[in-house]
Amino acid sequence: MSLAIALPSPDDAPEIGAVHLAAWLRTYPNAAAGITEEWLTEQRGDLVEPAGIAGWRAFLVDALDRPDLHFCRVVRAESEIAGFLCGRRAPQEGAGAEASGVSLGPMYLLEAAQGQGVGRRLMSEFLGWAGSRPVHLWVTSYNERAIRFYADHGFRPTGERTLWRGRLPNVRMLRDPGPVVGRAPGERVNAVSETRRS
Repeated sequence: MSLAIALPSPDDAPEIGAVHLAAWLRTYPNAAAGITEEWLTEQRGDLVEPAGIAGWRAFLVDALDRPDLHFCRVVRAESEIAGFLCGRRAPQEGAGAEASGVSLGPMYLLEAAQGQGVGRRLMSEFLGWAGSRPVHLWVTSYNERAIRFYADHGFRPTGERTLWRGRLPNVRMLRDPGPVVGRAPGERVNAVSETRRS
């Protein structure tokens, strides 16, 4: 399958919303945490409804109008979107990663796009855009694959935790400014305990 990274247009909003919801339903169900597909659909089903699509459309317009502040790329598998990575840069300088840094997320790849290096290519493009600013993200604590992926790219847990909507356990990760610190595929990564996504 041919995969290409591309700049999305606002017309891609409905498809991005559908991929976003599909990724949540595939990634986050967890009986031990009490996270069911039904609960996830109640919380994120709006991604495929008019308000959610309008939110995506507005972000995509912002990404085209202000590429200095908004980043978004999609992965196209032939003519369909199979994933995306988006982020935001704070417009002002200030203390702390939230004020002067970059937030990464959401980032999702459907199964058809996984294991082919496109996630690393997306991250490389995003980190190039982020430049020398610190980058932070939230990741679901039991999404071990995502935690390893972020650790491979120089992110470390900060110790901060939250329960998204009172249930979904998330941890914060931070990447300090500097060069990309990706490891070779298959290289061992020290165990990290927890994580979340947007």
